[in-house]
Amino acid sequence: MPSRYDDLSREQLAVLVPELLLIGQLIDRSGMAWCISAFGREEMAQIAIEEWAASSPIYTRRMQRALGYAPAPGEGDVVTIFKGLQLDIGAPPQFMDFRYTVHDRWHGEFHLDHCGALMDVEPMGPDYVRAMCHDIEDPTFDATAVATNPHAQVRPLHRPPRVPADRQPHCAWTVRIDPAHPPVAAIAQCEVIARTHAAGLDLDPIDPADDGLADYAGPLLADLDFTRFSRSALVRIADEVCVQMHLLNLAFTLAVRARAGEDAELLRTITTRQLVGIAGVAAARLHRALDLPDVMAGALRVLELHPLLNPAAYVDASFAAGELRVRESAATRDGAWITRCGPSSIAPLQAIVRAVDPHLDVEVAGTDEEWVARLVVREQPAPVADEVAVTRFSTGADFAFEPRRSLPISPV
Repeated sequence: MPSRYDDLSREQLAVLVPELLLIGQLIDRSGMAWCISAFGREEMAQIAIEEWAASSPIYTRRMQRALGYAPAPGEGDVVTIFKGLQLDIGAPPQFMDFRYTVHDRWHGEFHLDHCGALMDVEPMGPDYVRAMCHDIEDPTFDATAVATNPHAQVRPLHRPPRVPADRQPHCAWTVRIDPAHPPVAAIAQCEVIARTHAAGLDLDPIDPADDGLADYAGPLLADLDFTRFSRSALVRIADEVCVQMHLLNLAFTLAVRARAGEDAELLRTITTRQLVGIAGVAAARLHRALDLPDVMAGALRVLELHPLLNPAAYVDASFAAGELRVRESAATRDGAWITRCGPSSIAPLQAIVRAVDPHLDVEVAGTDEEWVARLVVREQPAPVADEVAVTRFSTGADFAFEPRRSLPISPV
């Protein structure tokens, strides 16, 4: 099925891709607030570990294959790991400003000149900083590296809590690959996520004849200049980034379900509130970045481009005449985000359209599997949903990207 991003220009896609990467990072700013409320800080940290460790090895390998830099068995090196981080929702460009050093194929370092996640968590106190930068980062960095080489180890040189309080860079890490290192294995939850439709989703291949880069098989670049990629490559990257978000969300749902037990209502409440928060913030960023109109047509276009409803190969939806029509699909069979929308759950759709204009609303009819949402205009503007307001506390909600030069990194 053709991508819903296929009618965007190359220039628009180069704007869209970093936006999607940042949106993926902000999913946790929405979801973890409700996990803390329900389960406490320590269980929240365990949920974060499980969701990232269960999803990142899968989507990292997907992007390696899509962009032609997948290593042969046993040949995955630090350059491959660093390329993967540049295309990972866990490390969106500039907001998580990774700077890389390559010593040789098996030894490298990175540091963060700016960590947006730290800026969000630091005001909450050192316990929350330690939970993110120690408890969560240690297993999840290794889980990401295992997608490239199970003998890779990512270890800190220094990391927050920052001493002194304004220490720069925010953190620094080594990456070493050595056959003598005990191999890292994927966690059991990763095997569950690997069996989802999202994990094995087939997307259209990149057209090598299209103008611009069709892969990332060349040297590691300090910053990815997305304008250098072909339109076809950017479409595939955008769809892959949406798959990353779905896989992360499926792993999040799996982790929350393990804590909610028999309380199905608690599971549904937490996962729906997570979606409402990220849906509204994502819609606002897409609307602003692509300069879409502040009218009903603009809201429908935001819906069409929103990660909730992408890729088209995963979520079966159509958009016309002020209506969104959703049908049963691989996403509904996975229990993905779209299952948190429908006649009995309109808040995520309301958050999206109200990010364009607070006077907009939706009326939804049908069943939980197949439904139609019609956009309507209300006389009075709606207030911002609590879930969206919580997510907006992140500095990522209003983060602005800047132009960067794309320079190759040579071993030092």
